[in-house]
Order: sequence, then structure tokens, then C-alpha cells
Amino acid sequence: MVERALFGYRVLVVEDEFMLAEDLSQELADAGAIVIGPAQSLERAVELLATSDGLDAAVLDVNLHGEPVYPVADTLVERHIPFVFTTGYDRSVLPVRFKSIGCCAKPVDMTKLLEALQSAIEISRRA
Repeated sequence: MVERALFGYRVLVVEDEFMLAEDLSQELADAGAIVIGPAQSLERAVELLATSDGLDAAVLDVNLHGEPVYPVADTLVERHIPFVFTTGYDRSVLPVRFKSIGCCAKPVDMTKLLEALQSAIEISRRA
């Protein structure tokens, strides 16, 4: 992982596991990102999404205390904001509409997650 590879990017973090949310936020900050959140509930994620201007990317836990994060993911797709899912489940649980979205299994390998996020951003910028 190249230091400061996400410099200046505003990245929304949606993760209900406190320690993982903290670790992920720190890794993103170390890579130069401006971290929005973390949101630990669907309600808070929707609120941050509605009030945060200029989001560049997001990392979304698929399951937030039993609620799927898909409403947030749908909004990100509509706004053409790249994102990556994290999940403790098999990626086959993702709805068909999200099959092309990057997905990292838990426990999360932070290097792979940051690489997946960078890749999603690069693909989005080319589109």
C-alpha cells in the first residue's frame, strides 16, 4: 500500500463492529483519506450520506445489527460514488445488482481492502 494513496479523498465508513470501524478509519486516515463516520447503524449511515457533501468513496459493512446496508449502497450507485463491501458472509449473499462491487471478507485484510477501494475509485474516475 502506497502511503497517502487516498490523500484528500472523503471516504464514508459504515461498520457496526467498533474495533473494526476504528481500525479501518485509522488505516484510511494513514492513507491520507478524510474519514466520514464511522456510522455504526443504518440510520446514522443514511444521515451521514445525506449531510456529507463531496463524498469520494465508501466502505460498507453488509450487515448492520441485522439490517442490510443496501439502501446506502443504492444511493451511492445513484450518485456514482465508488464503494467496497465488507462482510462476514459469502459474497453470494449480495443481491445481483451489486455483484460487480468489490467485496472483502471478514476478518478484513486492510491492505486488500485499501487496494479494492483504490481500484473502485480508479474505475469510477475512468467511467
